[in-house]
Amino acid sequence: MNKPLILLFSALISLPLATIAEQVIIPVGQQSAQNQAIEKPDRGISKDRVRAKFGEPLSMKPAVGEPPISSWEYPEFQVYFEYEHVLHSVLKRTESGNAATE
Repeated sequence: MNKPLILLFSALISLPLATIAEQVIIPVGQQSAQNQAIEKPDRGISKDRVRAKFGEPLSMKPAVGEPPISSWEYPEFQVYFEYEHVLHSVLKRTESGNAATE
């Protein structure tokens, strides 16, 4: 049989297999009403106020870029800073789809 014809036929048969899978991504804030109650730092507060209210972070990533953006990791959320103030805080994604709780 003709080799190009076999390759074309194989490609046409395997094409639908690639379109069968569907990945559903639900934003963390919509995954559970319980997640809405998790307190996170508000935008604009200082690193000192975050540390005073939420304690020491699990880890701190140094600032990169311009303006300098750094981040602190807490058990339930990640806080991003621009210079010395909160830029944004986001809940962590977990396997169950809910925010981490301890």
